[in-house]
Amino acid sequence: MKIDISNMRPSTPQAPPESGQSGIMALLNKDIQLFGGGFNDKKKERFYSELTILFSSGLDIKTILELIEAEQKKEKEKELFRTIKNDVLKGSTLSDALRSTGKFTDYEYHSVKIGEETGKLTEVLVELCDYFNRKIKQKRQIVSALTYPVIVVSFAFLITIMMLKYLVPLFGDIFARFNAELPTLTKYTIKASNVVNQYALYVLLFFALIGFFIYRNKQKPWFRKHASRLLLRLPIVGSFIQKVYITRFCQTMGLLISARTNLIDALQLTKNMLSFYPIEETIGPITEQIMKGKPFYVCLQQFPIYNHRMVSLIKVAEEVNQLDTMFSRLAKQYSDEIDHESKVISNLLEPFIIIFLGVVVSTILISMYLPLFQLSTVIK
Repeated sequence: MKIDISNMRPSTPQAPPESGQSGIMALLNKDIQLFGGGFNDKKKERFYSELTILFSSGLDIKTILELIEAEQKKEKEKELFRTIKNDVLKGSTLSDALRSTGKFTDYEYHSVKIGEETGKLTEVLVELCDYFNRKIKQKRQIVSALTYPVIVVSFAFLITIMMLKYLVPLFGDIFARFNAELPTLTKYTIKASNVVNQYALYVLLFFALIGFFIYRNKQKPWFRKHASRLLLRLPIVGSFIQKVYITRFCQTMGLLISARTNLIDALQLTKNMLSFYPIEETIGPITEQIMKGKPFYVCLQQFPIYNHRMVSLIKVAEEVNQLDTMFSRLAKQYSDEIDHESKVISNLLEPFIIIFLGVVVSTILISMYLPLFQLSTVIK
């Protein structure tokens, strides 16, 4: 699709409601809502898909919005589309009506506006639908890779705490009746049990305070900066998360540049879309250096978040004026790598976590049964 918006500059960015989150919880909660709250990416994908089908059928905008409103089951969503419909009937464009709700990003606003002004709204809606489809797929890959380890580790932690709090004290009372020397492993297990029983409430309070601290500060720049950097340093998971956001960066840049958006505007819109601090903080310096005449690839290679392969390919694409094609190809390559790595992570972590769980539980049980083999000697 070739749409010329070279003279079009974005207005003051309207921060998307999803911005300001960081870390794993952001990835899990940002768009995939477990209980259907908010107008998330899945609903946006369906919305743009329905708009595409209905526009292609030749229906007018009033009828289209009425049909979409009628099929909504929740009153909040009915009200959302009712508001959009009423704004359009009062003379607003669809793009302005979407933006006024606060549920749609600056990128979506400009994309729909481009489609309206060039008469290629259907093509734009198809691209938006594809964009959110790929974004949802990436989120599901992350959830798929991390859900099993999180559940098993949480279960292992709970089992360990329950054993230390209830099972070990029972054995400790039995051992206290005898004056035999306990094995070293048993001594440490009993000490750990005593610590759990004495400080369990304090530990719970500590984790509750940490959760409250994260909740209150998660939108602050300093917290997002340090949380995202810590996340990227995690083994395996860090590189996986980096590829997810680099893929989104390439997808968005590819779509915008293919729509003839100039590079500066494309970078600013991409910054508003990603909400990932390590990339956000690079956009300002990159933009300034481009305006001073530096090549795009030179600006990118100064920041480690953009890997060498990506920078090298962008250098070639910039020289032959094929940035949109290269960004699209990079997005597909990274998407395929994410798909492969998510399966590898799940397959590798599963046996290690099972072994870890077995070692923890068996260590506690062995430490409790070791003294029982000495009881006969003590009794005699």
